[in-house]
Amino acid sequence: MKELFPKEHVIGFIGSLILTLAALTVLIDGIPKGVAMTILGATALAQAVVQLVLFMHIGETEDKKSLYTSVIYAVVVGLITIFGSLLAMVWGY
Repeated sequence: MKELFPKEHVIGFIGSLILTLAALTVLIDGIPKGVAMTILGATALAQAVVQLVLFMHIGETEDKKSLYTSVIYAVVVGLITIFGSLLAMVWGY
């Protein structure tokens, strides 16, 4: 029965909840914007790692090159989208 219980998934779920609560600390008044953005960035990065490793099983394949290439491609597309949106909507270019 022990091998049927998804211990890693439960730990990942609890970790995700803790990271979400840590991200919610930026709602506290008096935290400077720079500190708040640092907290949000760190918790978002940690949350992405937890999701990739525990729920998407990123380390459980033989073909690691194509897997990591896909992840890097997704990160690049996401960053282009984010900074392109900032460039157009916030910075006025």
